[in-house]
Amino acid sequence: MTIDFYYVPGSAPCRNVLLAARAVGVDLNLKLTDLMKGEHLTPEFLKLNPQHTVPTLDDNGFVLNESRAIMCYLADQYSKDDSLYPKDPKKRAIVNQRLYFDMGTLYLRFGELYYPVIFGGAPYDEEKAKKLDEAFGFLDGFLSKSAYAAGDNLTLADLSLVSTVSTVEVVNFDFSKHQNVTKWFNKCKETIPDYEKSNNEGAQAFKALYESMTKK
Repeated sequence: MTIDFYYVPGSAPCRNVLLAARAVGVDLNLKLTDLMKGEHLTPEFLKLNPQHTVPTLDDNGFVLNESRAIMCYLADQYSKDDSLYPKDPKKRAIVNQRLYFDMGTLYLRFGELYYPVIFGGAPYDEEKAKKLDEAFGFLDGFLSKSAYAAGDNLTLADLSLVSTVSTVEVVNFDFSKHQNVTKWFNKCKETIPDYEKSNNEGAQAFKALYESMTKK
């Protein structure tokens, strides 16, 4: 069995999947995809994924993109139990809500603030920074009710959110006033399987990119 995984180490969505695969005990055949060289635009890759995005998973001919969909698939297909992605409809709904919050609010607002700065040379936008801080406030509220993002144990929601939050951390955005987030983040670093290799190394790669692209 070979599960090919096309990815970029610095990408938070790619790190979501690396963390999920490690948590469910799946070994991925890592295929580094250099976007700067256009490796995602080759005929072979476009045939695999017409959307030409990473991450992309190829599980013996079953091809899937969008990181959070991949995470859910890996948990459903390969996890030995349902702790990461509960089968109970209400518990799963909370995990899903947090995943969608990460994609559509927290990570989105991070990208809206920082990607124009990194890739377009745009000035830092204080209004967008306020929107990102507001999103951290929402997350802080979620975490006031439970030890982890979607309950009292680690789930896919934490693996997705921690990739985003660690990326925000390395560009020096200050979210320290959100104490529930800070406490949860520190706990995730200690309890998520293989956190250093599967997430932090990639976050540091993103930090290096950020610093090199924003030098004056």
